[in-house]
Amino acid sequence: MDTPVKREVVVPGDILDGDGLKPGAGTFSDEGHIYASLLGIRNEQSGYVNVIPLGGRYIPRPGDAVIGKVVDVGSSYWLVDLNSPYPAPLRVNEVPWRVDFGDTARYMDIEDTILAKVLDVDETRRVSLSMKDQTSRKLTDGQIVEISHAKVPRVIGKKGSMIDLIETYTKCRMFVAQNGRIWIDGEMEDMINAVAAVRMIEEQAQVMGLTEAVRSYLEGIYGKKE
Repeated sequence: MDTPVKREVVVPGDILDGDGLKPGAGTFSDEGHIYASLLGIRNEQSGYVNVIPLGGRYIPRPGDAVIGKVVDVGSSYWLVDLNSPYPAPLRVNEVPWRVDFGDTARYMDIEDTILAKVLDVDETRRVSLSMKDQTSRKLTDGQIVEISHAKVPRVIGKKGSMIDLIETYTKCRMFVAQNGRIWIDGEMEDMINAVAAVRMIEEQAQVMGLTEAVRSYLEGIYGKKE
């Protein structure tokens, strides 16, 4: 039976190397080193070094469209916060640009925001991302709104009906990511109204007749649509 070593709190980017250790849950490897990919407690067991998360909401799944924020830049990767316990490395071979070694910050830097896809989640819950999908890109305009990932289906609506309703009235472009982040772009006043509609849905997600309530709210601002 393995006995865990003394535990310590680690943050994303901390080196977790140890003699003979392999990367486990909450970690990623790069250039022969093992790094923490989330805030949590270091734990060694059965030859693996893991990070036990201190908290989190969204759990990534392969194929999910996510909006991420760059929190660290390495020589051959970016570390991306996904609003979950599992920040993920985005490697240079998974972006649409040819990036030379050590030149990553010229393409994306800390606090940049991206639309990406969850490429893989392995058995130890290590997450990897890709931006090779046609919809993936760096987000330079608009604003990001965060909601509980559990409310995402309500904001989208049946067959996209709720998000279509908001876009029709506000004329904003919107993208609802599975990790609870929503990108909104348009005229400033329209973005404010779109955000207010999203907050209304978030607060009243369990209320019957919510679509009509949101429609009534938007009609009060923009008038009826034919």
